[in-house]
Parts: sequence; structure tokens; C-alpha cells
Amino acid sequence: MISWFAATAPASVLPLSIKHTRELAALHAAAFARPWSAFDFERLLVERDVYGDGLFLGESRPPQGFCLSRVRRDEAEVLTIAIAPSLRGKGHARRLLHSHLETLRARRVIRVHLEVDEGNRAALALYARFGFSEIGRRAGPGRFDDGERATAILMAADL
Repeated sequence: MISWFAATAPASVLPLSIKHTRELAALHAAAFARPWSAFDFERLLVERDVYGDGLFLGESRPPQGFCLSRVRRDEAEVLTIAIAPSLRGKGHARRLLHSHLETLRARRVIRVHLEVDEGNRAALALYARFGFSEIGRRAGPGRFDDGERATAILMAADL
């Protein structure tokens, strides 16, 4: 049986370190209106309860995507996930999220939470594919160009 993993090789998912913070900040800025700085990523990656996985396309290349989560006891929250714009729509986010959820499962996480903008159809489809379902909504901190508040969908999945 051929899986979607075969279509995305030679990408690999590996743990992140603070040496990747500048690249993570650049990827985040390309994906979000309110980007995090390299210092923000450094602060997160030195925390004992934060786990980060990166998508790498070759051994010497910088990460082309990442996922960060914070673990508390047997639950985790996906803090952020991003893929380089040129690689979107090619299955890399599925590979990254699958590997990251395995990282969390190995740390005895049984439930994962996240929030996503209600207009982000690609992310909603990705999360649904992994068993995430809506558990609530809240007005997000951002606003659209017309002044209307963004709405975040709160989702959770059992591992």
C-alpha cells in the first residue's frame, strides 16, 4: 500500500533546538499576521514542557515547517504550527503533525488541544483528519481589515 508519506519523501521530522530560532521566526512571519520573534521561540524551546518538531528537506537545510506544543501532565496544547508557503498543499503538514502527535504520545499525552482561526479551512481540514473536533469558540485577539473580530475555534482530540 502506498501512503501519503511516500509522496512527501525525502522530508524528515526532527526535534528542534534553539539554533533554529531565526528560521522559525521567519516561517511564523510568513504564516501569521502577528509573528513571533526569534527570542519568543528561544524562550519556548528552553522550557522543559515545550516540545518542538521541525520539517527538514535535507540534512543541511533549515527547517521548512515546525510544530510546537506545551505539555501539562497528560494533556498538551499545540501552540503553533507553520509550513513554508512554497511547500503548502503537498502533504508536509500531515507528515509534520503526525510525527508531532507521536512525539506527544511518547510523552504519555492522552488529549491535545489547539485553537485555529475559523477562516483557516486548510488547517481545519488537517485537524479534522487527525480526529480533532470543535469544543468551543472565542473571539480572537485579532481583527480583520473591516474591523470585525476574528473568531478562534477551540479543538481537541484524544490520542
